[in-house]
Amino acid sequence: MANQDAAFGLRPIGKVGSNRNAGGLSEYEIAACASAIYQNDVVKASGAGIAIAAVTDNGKLLGSIQGVFFTDATTSKPTFANNLKASNSATDIKGGFIHDDPFQLYEVQSDASGATAQGDIGANADFAVAAGAAPHYISKTELTDTQSTTTANLRIMNVSDDPDNSDLTSANCNFKVIIIEHFLTTTTGV
Repeated sequence: MANQDAAFGLRPIGKVGSNRNAGGLSEYEIAACASAIYQNDVVKASGAGIAIAAVTDNGKLLGSIQGVFFTDATTSKPTFANNLKASNSATDIKGGFIHDDPFQLYEVQSDASGATAQGDIGANADFAVAAGAAPHYISKTELTDTQSTTTANLRIMNVSDDPDNSDLTSANCNFKVIIIEHFLTTTTGV
């Protein structure tokens, strides 16, 4: 059965190991940014808070964002949203709520145009940033089709349990991954 092509960013699904999964989110300040941030986007640590991550942000990756809290500049009302619009004019963005545990397990769709292989499990791969869209504002970031043993952003831990997206013989298979270039496990600061 063919997999569904419906990217959703890095969706938190559990933890690696036997430590408990409390489902807690850490709150971080958000740096001024012209880019929109969508739910399940990969974010990075920056000197002024967090910002949307790029594939080249090695050692700065924090996790996936689940929401933001700010006072809406148009309505003057406190607002919790799953996304932050580009060039948001709010002056009091309280923070982004991030799944930032280095052992957080995520599910992500592969951007593979062809079949993937069981042998991809244990390999490393980067992510490809793609903006989300209205009306749900969910990230469209995907796992790239380039798996290797060299340094990359993510490690492929397993194939998804989703019966609609776990077919290794067709494109867009979902994988379980962890962030291996995580800010909290590197010795380099920002």
